[in-house]
Amino acid sequence: MSDLILCETRGAVALLTLNRPSKLNALSYALIDRLMAILDRIEDDAAIRAVVLTGAGERAFSAGADIAEFSESVKCGPDAAAKAFVRRGQGMTARMEAFPKPIIAAVNGIAFGGGCEITEAVHLAIASERASFAKPEIAIGITPTFGGTQRLPRLAGRKRALEYLLTGDSFSPQRALEMGLVNRIVPHEQLLDAAFALADRITRHSPLAVARIITAATRGLNSSISEGLAIESEQFARMAATQDTREALDGWLAARGSR
Repeated sequence: MSDLILCETRGAVALLTLNRPSKLNALSYALIDRLMAILDRIEDDAAIRAVVLTGAGERAFSAGADIAEFSESVKCGPDAAAKAFVRRGQGMTARMEAFPKPIIAAVNGIAFGGGCEITEAVHLAIASERASFAKPEIAIGITPTFGGTQRLPRLAGRKRALEYLLTGDSFSPQRALEMGLVNRIVPHEQLLDAAFALADRITRHSPLAVARIITAATRGLNSSISEGLAIESEQFARMAATQDTREALDGWLAARGSR
């Protein structure tokens, strides 16, 4: 089971690789559970400050849910399917969205269904020029179930999201960039280097400040502006009393005074 997710640490950054290349890194129940357990461990490891997530092989980031496995749950009835499949998948994407350390998707190929929903949920995403995205759930007679009907409209706007949710058509990395699904597109051979370079630009800052910003942005996104500003104020107050803030302010003032 441990081979379902390959885990490698490079300095302060953990590289997690979805490792079912023969199945286009389909999200089996066991893979999701393993990924969640590894994220729990990473959250508690102060030495790891960021996560890069990618897929094994040359073809896919993740083609989405393991349909053969999911179909067996459907045969057991909607309640069983909701518990085994929907709650598990939504739990995974919600965990990623609220994770206190930045998760950067390095989308190296197909990101369909649940693979696209992971891309929607993580904090940042870089796409290879070979990447391809789709919301194909409608083709098998279901709705997206890992948050895709909610996050994609928030990222891309209602009409742009509905075009892909209702047609199941695939779309290019350039379209994903235009829709706000990814931050940038890079040549395929530069993908991991670009993801780690972005992680390095974040991890040079206070990990507490990074976590507070993620919390404020994630919680505030679905709030009114007044509620969001209250969340922002709360996160500032929690940071202002920390040693990280004092050291950063002292360093900035000292550098400014030396000019």
